[in-house]
Amino acid sequence: MGKIYFASDIHLGKDTSKTSLEREELIVQWLLEVSQDADAIYLVGDIFDYWYEYRHVVPKGFDLLKATLLQLRRSGVRIELFTGNHDLWMKDYFEVNLDIAIHRDPITIAVGSKSLYIGHGDGLGPGDLGYKFIKAIFRNRLCQVLFSLIHPNLALSIMKYFSQLSNKKNAGKHPFTTFDKEWLVQFVEEHNQESPHDYYIFGHRHLAIDYLLKGGSARYINLGDWMEQYTYAVLADGNLELKQYLKNKVDILSNIKR
Repeated sequence: MGKIYFASDIHLGKDTSKTSLEREELIVQWLLEVSQDADAIYLVGDIFDYWYEYRHVVPKGFDLLKATLLQLRRSGVRIELFTGNHDLWMKDYFEVNLDIAIHRDPITIAVGSKSLYIGHGDGLGPGDLGYKFIKAIFRNRLCQVLFSLIHPNLALSIMKYFSQLSNKKNAGKHPFTTFDKEWLVQFVEEHNQESPHDYYIFGHRHLAIDYLLKGGSARYINLGDWMEQYTYAVLADGNLELKQYLKNKVDILSNIKR
């Protein structure tokens, strides 16, 4: 059995300390490298900083990534793509044109004897009621139909504006304090009581986290991001490990004594 890789929060379309194109080239380089021993690659949300699909129109750009994903699919590597809060309005472009499965909600998979619960992580756990309300509106079919009536040039400009506004508004808004105050930690602790899993894998928080749940061996892994941290996870022989692609000296937040 080959390895399974996980990455999230690339936010292509947004320039950070590296331009969007530089980060696209990096993620493609990583994809080509890990594909040498990968059974599957999971891209766990917010791959794009903004995204909306019309029936015959998708956002321009990202051609290097799309061509690479198609190349990997044709070589037999399974690709699973999750929507995040920034690319919520994906439809069937990746499924039809690139043969990539799209997941809009968390999923459970079994790999050997291990059970994995995977999702972007937005809207889970207590709190964040404002975003949960907005997400319900964005997922409403009528709202999507009404938005699709706007010309693509204007609609994508609106999406880019609100994405930038969200980035600016939320910058540093939810910094890490303690594990007990992390919404996703609270979610997995409660969820694991009712439906135990070996690993919980999320993105969204832009924090590299390796957390051992209370009273057991289950772990919550947050994948960090590919904006500043360039972190990812790999599952090999039943063991999940959080790694860094670029050596930016990122501290992995962990309660595990090694």
